[in-house]
Amino acid sequence: MTELLKKAFAEASKLPETEQNLFANWILAELRSEELWDELFANSARQLEMLAKEAAAEYNTGKTQPFTFDAE
Repeated sequence: MTELLKKAFAEASKLPETEQNLFANWILAELRSEELWDELFANSARQLEMLAKEAAAEYNTGKTQPFTFDAE
């Protein structure tokens, strides 16, 4: 465990029990979310390749338009 993580947990341990539980649930949910995204991304290579080919084909046939961003 890194020193920074140890410090964060030491500070969190000073919180009331209810807030500690909320904090713990939040951390666990974030970790699960990251694992899910990693899994979904790892399993999506074929779909991403197909979408990339489709986008390139549309670009090559002139079916795309330049993206413009108006900050106003």
